[in-house]
Amino acid sequence: MTSSRATVPTANASRYLQQLCKHWGHKFEVSFDPHEGRVALPFGPVDLKAHDSALEVTCTIDGEGDLSRMQQVVADHLNRFAHREGELAFDWQPLN
Repeated sequence: MTSSRATVPTANASRYLQQLCKHWGHKFEVSFDPHEGRVALPFGPVDLKAHDSALEVTCTIDGEGDLSRMQQVVADHLNRFAHREGELAFDWQPLN
């Protein structure tokens, strides 16, 4: 298992968390509320936590997979939702 976490500064963390979960809910199993969410991607989960001034995003690869690609896909989707805010800053840090 390989994981990384980014703390993304934004005042819209809850909104982006919910948008991402609803968006991916059409293809993958998701669970979420305004404060926490999880998307069960085929190669591992994405966990999200909304704070007042940041969105915490954790990506985990359960077996074979490309963690950097997973990070990029998550960041690309969140940046599409944040287009009015501008490019979000992702500071990916390894957890293992």
